[in-house]
Amino acid sequence: MSDAHEIELTGCTPEPLMSYLKALGILRLVSEQADPDATACWRNELFVLRSKFDEDGLVNFFLHDYRPTPILVPWSGNDFFAVTQTESDPQYKKTPTGPAIIEAFLKSSSERIAPYRRAIQDVLGALHQVSIETKSEMEKNKPKYLATLRSHASDEVVAWIDSAAVILEKSTPFSALLGSGGGSDGNTHFSDNFMQNLWEMLDDFDCQRVAKRGNRSSSTTELSTNLLRHALFGEYSDELAFKRTSALYDSGAVGGPNATQGMSRDSLSNPWNIILLFEGSLAFGGALVRRSNPKTAKSNDRGAVFPFQFRHTVTEGDNTADKEGAGREVWLPLWSHRATWAEISYLLAEGRAENGRKTAQYGVDMARAAASLGIDRGISSFYRYAIVKGRVGGENYTTAACLGRFDVEPRHNVDLFRELDWWLDRFRRTCSAKETPGRFKAALRRIESAIFDYCRYGRREDMQAVLVALGRAERELAVTGGQRGGKEMCRPLGGLSTQWLKATHDGSVEFAVALALAGIHDRENKIQTIRSNIEPVTFEKRRWAWQESGPHVVWNSADLATNMAAVLERRMMDGARAGCDGLPLDFKRTVSLDVIAAFIAGEVDDHRIEELLWGLVLINHGSKYPEKLPRARIENAPLLPREYALLKLLFLPRPLVRQWDSEHDRWKWRLARFIEAADETNKPEDGIRIRPEPRVLPLLRAGRVAEACRIAYQRLRSSGLKPLPGPLPSGVWRERDWEQSEPSINPQRLAAALLLPVSDSVVNQLVNLVTRQDEQPETATHVTEGGEAS
Repeated sequence: MSDAHEIELTGCTPEPLMSYLKALGILRLVSEQADPDATACWRNELFVLRSKFDEDGLVNFFLHDYRPTPILVPWSGNDFFAVTQTESDPQYKKTPTGPAIIEAFLKSSSERIAPYRRAIQDVLGALHQVSIETKSEMEKNKPKYLATLRSHASDEVVAWIDSAAVILEKSTPFSALLGSGGGSDGNTHFSDNFMQNLWEMLDDFDCQRVAKRGNRSSSTTELSTNLLRHALFGEYSDELAFKRTSALYDSGAVGGPNATQGMSRDSLSNPWNIILLFEGSLAFGGALVRRSNPKTAKSNDRGAVFPFQFRHTVTEGDNTADKEGAGREVWLPLWSHRATWAEISYLLAEGRAENGRKTAQYGVDMARAAASLGIDRGISSFYRYAIVKGRVGGENYTTAACLGRFDVEPRHNVDLFRELDWWLDRFRRTCSAKETPGRFKAALRRIESAIFDYCRYGRREDMQAVLVALGRAERELAVTGGQRGGKEMCRPLGGLSTQWLKATHDGSVEFAVALALAGIHDRENKIQTIRSNIEPVTFEKRRWAWQESGPHVVWNSADLATNMAAVLERRMMDGARAGCDGLPLDFKRTVSLDVIAAFIAGEVDDHRIEELLWGLVLINHGSKYPEKLPRARIENAPLLPREYALLKLLFLPRPLVRQWDSEHDRWKWRLARFIEAADETNKPEDGIRIRPEPRVLPLLRAGRVAEACRIAYQRLRSSGLKPLPGPLPSGVWRERDWEQSEPSINPQRLAAALLLPVSDSVVNQLVNLVTRQDEQPETATHVTEGGEAS
């Protein structure tokens, strides 16, 4: 457009909801009634319109050329049942209400009100056709009436009906964007409000006015111009209407206590704001009936029936309460590049958001869709509104609470949330039951809050918070064994991919300890993984299931060290009972000696380790780990107690194997590898088997570290090793030298540290610390640089 004008509409902002819908109404009306080439975009939180109109031209268009859309709500209230069609011209001293405003429109002779008059006649004719004469009859036959009206009404009325309701065979779900009644909210009827404000602002109704109104401007045109410029450009006006507002669209204009500098004030409203917002609400119609699915749209609470409307997700960062979680939320898109009304209406009417093949149903699903580029129509961000009841006016009235802006940014790990979908659906159903304790609902809220935060910010700590929140929910379920009233509440979560490790590993000592613990298992699969010691679950038929809590479940409300020691003792007992070749303490990930020293010294966050452990056991550690997981590093690590080095050798999962390291001319110790035998069973290669000593852990619990070390010393010697210090010249071994233990050692933490897996290199260091090594054997073969043996 060579003569196009770009206007920054400072009266149209994304917040409150009224201002956003008003902006859409302006673009729709200008494009459909005056300039089909008009475009618009959002810039710096303001709506920018580019069209053939300058500011004065835009004002004149709405004052003199704008044709109001017939917005009627005959399915709510009694107004249409009391309409009388008389031949006399009505005269009013003040703005008519109820049936009178409908009669005023019927008697108007204005050409631009003609579509409205025909629409009213269509409404009345449909009432007569289905023989509905009272409000109670309408409640019983609402779907039938709406279907009849839609089949006979004009295209403009059909567009309004589609914006307000979805017509099903036995029910009529309404759009949350248009109140609790699809065009009404409590005792407020939006069609009445719309017509009353039109009657006041358009000079077409001057002939029906008996007298001028109070202290207002001398003419309708002057008053309307003043208020229109206020609505469009934010210009000052002192002629706002009193005691007329809609809490749904602008709760700040309701008035009441603390609404001004004084004690209270009446509500204030600009009639043009109300007119334009309802014109903009039609932008969310059009494709509704085509998108409806009778299997998923039986009620407004199932499926995303209306564009960008979802079941409300109550998150910890919102200003909504748990009881408001039954409401809806609306996501309103902002686009930064100029677009025509045809492009915007198509986007809004379709309103599609998907996670993989699943249609978004909850607000958190929409956040995931936006973070995974499921919305790729040039949208730069969304404004999110919760439509909740009871905040203003009582429980029958709804309010739009702005939940802030959500920028559309791709998040690399958002696809991992698909692994949770099956479980989250079941857990939500569990939490929706009235008899479900509040702690489960709080757990769900933490999960969805963490997912939402990751989709919004994309930080590693947010992804880790998701894993921790899942672990908390699993822990709550484990308290009751996943049962309530003899029925399963929700299956255990499990089988998450190891990609979660790459997404959540922060390189901390706490994560390293928790990950090492979570991967503990039995290589022979004779007993289950460490998870079965933490909660009453069993792995069978390729999935986790609840089982009755038995003696194998030893994790309780005690501190971390006590629980870890209990797990070690239990796995020793179960391994011996099951006939395991070695201790069932095989591992997927190990920790360094610095980490172990810090753990024994109490320089770690035990609560954080336990939180992470409950989340990490949900991962399938049997699959391949991602490469290059970070290693925890500690500066100025405390000294490792020599008692740990001695005791740990009694709690290794496999025999010790010694081999000569010709490269470094020294002995090297490692854990025996498992080899494939002829009978296709896994057996370890030969090595030194150090039988665990059951007395050690009870002694450590009793604080008798020196006695435990003396027993370990004897066990190593009987296993064929030569523990330090060696024998006296008389041949007596000096095991009593270990009774001089450091008094600062915490025996409970020392016992717990024996559960932590260590690598072959650490095993080698431990053996060298507490045993005497032989010299190089004469039979050892050396390889020269040329590759020849000597």
